[in-house]
Amino acid sequence: MKNFSSFLIILLLACTFQAKSQEKLIDRVVATVGSGIILQSDIDMQYTQYLGNGGTPTDDFKCTALQQLIMTKLLSQQAAIDSIEVTEAQVDDQLNARMREMTRRAGTKERLEGFLKRSLLQYKEEMRPILTEQMKADAFQRTIVEKITITPQEVKQYFENLNQDSLPYFDTEVEIGEVVMYPELTKEEKSVFREKAEGFRKQVLDGTDFGTVARFYSEDPGSSMAGGELGFAPRENYVKEFSAMAFKLKAGEISPVFETEYGFHFLQVLERRGEEVNARHVLVTTKPTQASLDRLKGKIDSIYQKVVDKKIPFSTAATIHSDNKETKFNGGMVVNQNRSTLIPINQLEKEVFMAIDTLQAGGITKPYQFQSQRDGKVGYKFTYLKTRIPPHKASLEQDFAKIQEAAQEDKTRRKLSEWFEKKTKGTFVHINPEYQSCPELQMWLKEDNIAATQE
Repeated sequence: MKNFSSFLIILLLACTFQAKSQEKLIDRVVATVGSGIILQSDIDMQYTQYLGNGGTPTDDFKCTALQQLIMTKLLSQQAAIDSIEVTEAQVDDQLNARMREMTRRAGTKERLEGFLKRSLLQYKEEMRPILTEQMKADAFQRTIVEKITITPQEVKQYFENLNQDSLPYFDTEVEIGEVVMYPELTKEEKSVFREKAEGFRKQVLDGTDFGTVARFYSEDPGSSMAGGELGFAPRENYVKEFSAMAFKLKAGEISPVFETEYGFHFLQVLERRGEEVNARHVLVTTKPTQASLDRLKGKIDSIYQKVVDKKIPFSTAATIHSDNKETKFNGGMVVNQNRSTLIPINQLEKEVFMAIDTLQAGGITKPYQFQSQRDGKVGYKFTYLKTRIPPHKASLEQDFAKIQEAAQEDKTRRKLSEWFEKKTKGTFVHINPEYQSCPELQMWLKEDNIAATQE
């Protein structure tokens, strides 16, 4: 309820901003970039989206928004010159994803339409040209930076050029591995959940709206608020049982109840487009019984003892027995979003932090029960602490991967800045006087444009 209230406040602020803008003017050109123009309404739309994503209301936002719009305009114009296109299907997928997220935040489609004061179809059509231009700009920007590489010597030089008195200070980091196991339910234990899904399916077959059933009963947090709709996606986006069912049905057909690793589903195909399908589904997740957890505890205790007794290496135990697909083929080692095995200790899940807190490097915890923060599944795991690096000031020896990433980002920024500087010299850019005092926009201002404005 708290999240919904925050969303309501944000949307009311956005609508108030738009209303005040409309009181002052209908619309006006605030910048000309080559053959294109940027309108005040474009900035208003950016501000609305900024607030909708949880941004803090600020009068300074218009300067940043205009800077981003100028950059997008330059990139998209070059994309057109280079014949870089995005398909309608790609734009539709992005629009649908945004609509699903906004619907999830609002709670229901009807509430969202009430806040927007227009139908989602109208809003999508207003957003389509803006998003199309942004996607073309992004596609061209990737061609500028995709071949950028950085050598170890460049990393070393980047580090040496940093102010050594103000180097970042890194908290404790660890390298950990894990063997994760989830309980297996018997056919009898699963039957309760299957029957529940069958009951929801019968409601739909008896005439209840599919979307209503999904919103009230589906246990998929990512789609339930959107009436179970998943948007267009290829078959590889789903687990094999789901994709097999989705790509077998015709539009409008409702599947029988079927099982995947997530639980029991039934689905309805809304539309098929080539090798992509838009489906909606209802999910009933299976939950462990105490008996299934007791069986699992005995099994994982046995595997743990074999590792401790050195009958099998930890990495082998992970590869053979772990249910975590992201780590089992990596010897059980956990990696962060940058594919590094070094994890800041403040990013660990609470159960893991408590389990390894007193371990020395090389130690292994006893099996302990946990609940996944990602999907809520309950299971058992034991954790191996390979390395513990104490808090320290950044150094090339200990933090090469982090420094390499920072050096890569710095090189990418400089490459983009060079492109924009060169492009601006050959492109007419004029900015409305109201925005010429913005610090962010000084690089786009040309003396002849300012003089012409002042005359």
